[in-house]
Formats: sequence, C-alpha cells, structure tokens
Amino acid sequence: MCTMELLILLSLIALGTGAGIMGALFGLGGGVIFVPVLMLCYGMSPVEAAAVSLVGIVAGSVGASSVFVEKRLANVRLGLLLEVTTTIGAVAGALIAGLLEEWILSLIFCAVMIYSAIRMYLIPERVVEPKDGKGRMSFEYRDEANGETIPYEVQNVGKGGIACVFAGMMSSMTGVGGGAVKVPVMNLIMRVPMKAASATSSYMIGITAFSGAITYFFSGQLELAFAGGVAIGAFLGAIAGTYLARRISTKHLRRYFSVVLIIMAVLVLLRVGGIL
Repeated sequence: MCTMELLILLSLIALGTGAGIMGALFGLGGGVIFVPVLMLCYGMSPVEAAAVSLVGIVAGSVGASSVFVEKRLANVRLGLLLEVTTTIGAVAGALIAGLLEEWILSLIFCAVMIYSAIRMYLIPERVVEPKDGKGRMSFEYRDEANGETIPYEVQNVGKGGIACVFAGMMSSMTGVGGGAVKVPVMNLIMRVPMKAASATSSYMIGITAFSGAITYFFSGQLELAFAGGVAIGAFLGAIAGTYLARRISTKHLRRYFSVVLIIMAVLVLLRVGGIL
C-alpha cells in the first residue's frame, strides 16, 4: 500500500469515526456527513457516495445497537413497530419523488427540521410515567448521567406511526436519514425520553440502511475499498458515541440535537441552491 492510499484509508476511517459518534449520540446515522464529504473531498458521484454512506450507517448502527440494546436504552419493541410504517413511507416516497420537484421536497424537509429544532430547544422534555408499570407500552431505562432509573409510557402510538410514514418518505425523497424525523416524533409526540429515542433510532436506521446497501452491492455500484474504511471508523465511532450518550444530561442532549437539526436544514438548503 502506497503512502497516498494509506492516507486516504486513514482519512476515511476518521470520517467514519466522526459520523459514527454523531450517529450514536443523536440517532441520525451520519449520512448527512458521509454524502457531502465523499462527494466534495473524494470526488464520488451521488450514487457512489450514497452507497458508501449506507454501509457506514449500517456499521455505526451495529456498533451503537450492540451497546444500547444491552443497556436497555434502545426500545426494540417500539423500534420494530415504527420500522414497519417507516418502510411503507420509504416505498411511497420513492414513488412520489418522480412526481415532485426536488426543491419542494427539500423545503418541506427543512421546515419540519427547523420547527422540530425550535420545539426541542425551547420546550422542556415531558415524559409520562406508567400508572402501574405493567402496560404494554410501559418501559424504563437507567440514566447513567444521574444514576436514576427512568420509567416511561409511550403515548400516541397511532400518531407516531403515521408520522414515521412521513419520516420514511422524507428519507427516501431527500436522501437524508429518517432519524432526523423519527427522533423528534418519538420525543415530542410519543413522549419517549430523548436518550431512549435516539438509541432506538440508532437501532432502526441500521435495518433500513442494510437493504439499501445490499441493493447497491449487487448492482455493482458500491466502492468496496471506500466502504471498508468508512465502516471501520463508523463502528469505532459509534462505540465511543454510546459512551458519551449515556453520560451526557438529557437537557444538553436535546439542545445539541436541536443545533444539529438546524445544521442539517442549512446543508439541505445549500444543496438545493447548488452550492453543495
């Protein structure tokens, strides 16, 4: 391996590590970092960048879920339930995408992101405690930041499922991970604590991204060398991200997430304007 190839590999691992940390912290997967960086810095086409990005998202999801599921932060039952409606939305989005202008879809996505960011930053988290602790949608997790066990009961399951159809549609139509919509949906509508919502999203996005990555692989559009470097970094970064996510306070995590949503909205707008 020549020096240039080694430098490229190390830079890809570094890219994956950064995206993996962010993905584990906020349940976003890191696609919003992977795609523009791979296109701008490595000269990849949008399709090639998307394919490598999906592999990185899968690797990051595996790394994060291996910890979040063990620590019972990720709500597996809720994640599987919402993944059904998200998948329906993704299929619908793929069909609708050809009928609408991309800039219209992107503006809708940005409006939702900005609205969610403002609400999550300004409005305190509201968690509904189970009445008897035995309900079908009653759960709990241990918050390592303060050493407390946090019980919660998932609310508005129907509304949350419908909102995740929209999340799947936006993910499919704009190429930005559905976690940017699913985390606010779980936190604001379904009253799932922020840490559990982001951990559950990290678990969910790996399922969605895997099917896309396999499709790209069998179609021959996946650059394996690039995907390998990104996957290594994403896995390691996700492990580090789970450590940070478990120890940061919920209040700060929500505010940081709000800032990330605003940045994502700005990046999408720049892409629509032809700057990215």
